Amino acid sequence: MHLAPTSQRYSNDLVYFQDSVERVRTAFATDRARLEASGFVVEVSVERAGFARAVVSKARDATKVDWAHDSAWRFLPPVRHAIAGYVLHPIDLAINKLLALVGRDEPRDFLDILFAHQSILSLGALCWAGAGKDPGFTPPFLLTLLRRRGRNRPEDMARLRLREQPDLVTLKHDWLAALEQADAFIALRPASELGCLYYSKTRREFVSDFTPADPDIVPHYRCPGGSAPSGWSA
Repeated sequence: MHLAPTSQRYSNDLVYFQDSVERVRTAFATDRARLEASGFVVEVSVERAGFARAVVSKARDATKVDWAHDSAWRFLPPVRHAIAGYVLHPIDLAINKLLALVGRDEPRDFLDILFAHQSILSLGALCWAGAGKDPGFTPPFLLTLLRRRGRNRPEDMARLRLREQPDLVTLKHDWLAALEQADAFIALRPASELGCLYYSKTRREFVSDFTPADPDIVPHYRCPGGSAPSGWSA
């Protein structure tokens, strides 16, 4: 998400996901060997089934790197980035980030979700799809948990690497507006379509601004590896 030039913050680490615990183990072992053979120091802080974390350094430069397991059930196929290689589609990234914010009250996740709401897909559409990524949730329940977020202080933002420090009053206004819009979006969706994205066949994009029963709009569900709707391109 932070490869986008419009992103407000800089990430402090790199995260490489695999779709099985065994592939996390082998990827970490292979990457560690290659890094060390190239003169990098790999200081491992966590290594367990499905997850590894290390600080990778050379000379005066260092960064944290995670190797982690994530479900192969996605809405869309990964996309190729010119610098980073294959990455999750921004919509899948945004849904994962929403579920992260539900489970932890981190200012960085809060900023990321506001960014996603404004530039990727609305909060309501992300909540609706998020209930399909994690069937233990319903969209109203997700909204209930999200309403507990957004209580940020200046010192919380000061700890983040941001392009510029945000105005907390503006952030609060934007957050409350996003929650209100999400509530209205969810109220109009039929229960039979729970957990989907909505795709416009004529606009060839995923949308959240449409009227109920619009024949141009079709639901799009998650599947192993993700799938692309007809006529769509990343």
